[in-house]
Amino acid sequence: MNNFKQTIYEMHAFLLLWLTQSFSGLGSSMTSYALVIWSYSQRGSALMTSMLMICSYAPYVIFSIFAGALSDRWDKKRTMLACDTIAAFTTVITLVLMRGGMLRIWHLYIINAVNGLMNTVQQPASEVAVTRIVPKKHYQRVGGMYSFTTSLNSVLSPLIATAILGLLGIEAVICVDLITFSVAFLTLAFAIRIPDVHQEIKKEESLMASVKQGLEYLKRERGILDLILFLAAINLVASTYDAAFPAMILSRDGGSEQVLGIVNAVIGVATIIGSVAATLFKAPKSRVRVICNSLLLSMSTENFLLAFGRTPLVWCIGGFLGWIAIPLMNTNLGAILRLQIPDKMQGRVYAVRNSLQFFTIPIGAFLGGFLVDYVFEPVMARQDGGSILVRAFGEGKGSGAAFLFFVLAFAGIGVCLYFRHDKYIWRLEEK
Repeated sequence: MNNFKQTIYEMHAFLLLWLTQSFSGLGSSMTSYALVIWSYSQRGSALMTSMLMICSYAPYVIFSIFAGALSDRWDKKRTMLACDTIAAFTTVITLVLMRGGMLRIWHLYIINAVNGLMNTVQQPASEVAVTRIVPKKHYQRVGGMYSFTTSLNSVLSPLIATAILGLLGIEAVICVDLITFSVAFLTLAFAIRIPDVHQEIKKEESLMASVKQGLEYLKRERGILDLILFLAAINLVASTYDAAFPAMILSRDGGSEQVLGIVNAVIGVATIIGSVAATLFKAPKSRVRVICNSLLLSMSTENFLLAFGRTPLVWCIGGFLGWIAIPLMNTNLGAILRLQIPDKMQGRVYAVRNSLQFFTIPIGAFLGGFLVDYVFEPVMARQDGGSILVRAFGEGKGSGAAFLFFVLAFAGIGVCLYFRHDKYIWRLEEK
């Protein structure tokens, strides 16, 4: 009990930030989920829907390398508050356009691009803020707690959003998002103090010099660089999956908005279980091994079950197996980066990391939508009823996405096996 009280005392600022930001994240996830369903219902195109993800991540990738250097110069709390305010303003715009019957998909592309830009600046500031308010001995626990709330949101957001959509409509979902934002904003503004560190950057240092420092650090630390590239390759596969996933569930026989919500909820339950494990388990002897094995399990199970499954039960089993180990991967990845990278360099290095690790997400999102709409669905549409592809992946709309998941399974396994033999990544264990 004394240890528990001491932990609460040491982490009280983080706990307040974590709870309120997670609450706000639930509202944002509900809005994103509802808008994906709305956009797919407008055209029935996987590519049009995947453009929402592309517009969110493109600014993030392009400007992240500079955002970290700026974040290191700026007050962390004010940066987070400013970015949250602008993001909330775009949500208000969405609500106004929706109420006036004027909302179009291209409006959402612009709004997502603005939100992506704000997230670009906020994310490194938030990473450093958490580093400053949490003692090092709690880094493992912090990673697990973030994974837990992300997972809980994955369960709750599709269920709550679907319920509100059915009862009150998409406008009510957006209003809930704005309420959760207000709670998080006021808490951060008036109840949380983030320590200032005056050794971050010399005033005479130029922005480009700060960016160069982040790049040079990764060039020196080859293990961290290769670990980032490993995740970039995984993100390419995962974002292709993300673009095809709703198109398949919403299109196949037995699929629907409700089924999509159920499968997403099961994925959330799996990540909750993984997050609880990551929070409660002691730090593993080999963080690198946990990262490699977690990703290999994910890539070698879910895609195959989505490819060959014809019922919601099989899709749920695939989602569960594919996501249960991801919180363990995220927790150990975060711990490696926090422990390896000096506090005064974290903003710059995280920014470069973001550009390198996430530049494949908009590429994968485009590939997923394009391949479903213009390659795999047309291929399956040309098959006769007795072909081997129809027997394997079914027929009708959605069978092309299933075929794509089969291909993605081998791509993901190949990436995991390749980087598993990277000697520089394993050398991180020696530090």
